[in-house]
Amino acid sequence: MPANLSLNNLKQAVQAGEIDTVIVALVDMQGRLMGKRFHAAHFLENHDETHCCNYLLATDLEMNTVPGYASASWAAGYGDYVMKPDLSTLRRLPWAAGTALCMCDLYDHKTHELVPHAPRSVLRRQVERAAALGFQPMMATELEFYLFEQSFKHHFDSGYRCLVPTARHNVDYALGGTFAEEPVMRDLRNGLYGAGIPVENSKGEANAGQHEINVRYSDALDTSDMHVVVKAATKEIASKHGLSATFLAKVAHGQAGSSSHVHQSLFRDGENAFFDENAEHGMSDLMRHYMAGQLEHARELTFFLAPYVNSYKRFVTGLFAPTNAIWSVDNRTAGFRVCGDNTKGVRIECRIGGSDLNPYLACAALLAAGLEGIERKLALEPEFTGDAYAAQDARQVPKTLHEAADALEGSAMLRAAMGDGVIDHYVHAARWEVEEFNRAVTDWELARGFERA
Repeated sequence: MPANLSLNNLKQAVQAGEIDTVIVALVDMQGRLMGKRFHAAHFLENHDETHCCNYLLATDLEMNTVPGYASASWAAGYGDYVMKPDLSTLRRLPWAAGTALCMCDLYDHKTHELVPHAPRSVLRRQVERAAALGFQPMMATELEFYLFEQSFKHHFDSGYRCLVPTARHNVDYALGGTFAEEPVMRDLRNGLYGAGIPVENSKGEANAGQHEINVRYSDALDTSDMHVVVKAATKEIASKHGLSATFLAKVAHGQAGSSSHVHQSLFRDGENAFFDENAEHGMSDLMRHYMAGQLEHARELTFFLAPYVNSYKRFVTGLFAPTNAIWSVDNRTAGFRVCGDNTKGVRIECRIGGSDLNPYLACAALLAAGLEGIERKLALEPEFTGDAYAAQDARQVPKTLHEAADALEGSAMLRAAMGDGVIDHYVHAARWEVEEFNRAVTDWELARGFERA
């Protein structure tokens, strides 16, 4: 579905004094919005393109200039990328006074082609591949996060010690337990809706201060665009209330992490091609092939669902994050869950992804694996029933980022789907993250060995 502003609507809003600023944004490797704020009058006169430094797709979470990338380096001078606004993404941002947002695609300044490893480009390639087969990928990403008292600045200055959640106990589905945070969540729901993002609902989640927000199913690119806006809005609106919101996958030992489950189906001629009313569970042969592809390549694509060292702390038995990449019907212990069985809404929910994933890369990787399953007509393995945590000899989710990086590097399927350059780029990002972590001294090491070693 399109965002809620056309160029003509924007012009009218600028003339009426309603909008004076247009954010022109790309999405970086970490799934964050990067870009520039334009005076709206200038944007209306010059909205064809702008430029940015190519290091924006060659940094880590700290925005360090990471050595070793083929695409950008000191030796190559860190040149420019061309940012081309996608005018179909123009939307108001009600939580930011007088402001609109427009997403951009990145183009190489010399070749004038899409930058292949840019997250939006990676997903576009797989969407086009699906379209060539006659399908429209439809997806949704459920986002979980924690709300904490005090601001990001406060937590930074205190070294992230003594983090106090806004609740004190489990608030999963608890209407009374989330009443205190409702001013934030109400502003978030209404703000997103005013931005043209069709919010369905929000709810309390399994741990103190944890919440989930859900947005209506849409095409894969639109879903990813909405996902990154939802994350930005959540942080900004929480900040207006003197709070902080984190999408770190695992905030504390012994508590549930935050996920981003990805719901998926393929549509053909406006209908769900995953549904067959005469098949078991309503799952068409197409759906079975698609899921078989994802299962076969689950370990290879895990990096795109869990991109940091911290991401793998989420995969703990009994805390609703999967440890095995197997499938089951309406079973929250499995890595892949069939939802809406025997209905026209039947779909696959991949439960492996954390709230720290980049939605474009996650959706692209899942789509690439599913399409390969269709192309090869892979047979779906038998359904697992029962407690998937206790499954014997099951296909396991990688236990560490290092393990996931090895699987990604060796993935012939993803190399064929995305290109060697793209895979090498993200393998390098994973290796760098592991190296940085291995050099760090953690609180766990200090507490365990300071006195007793």
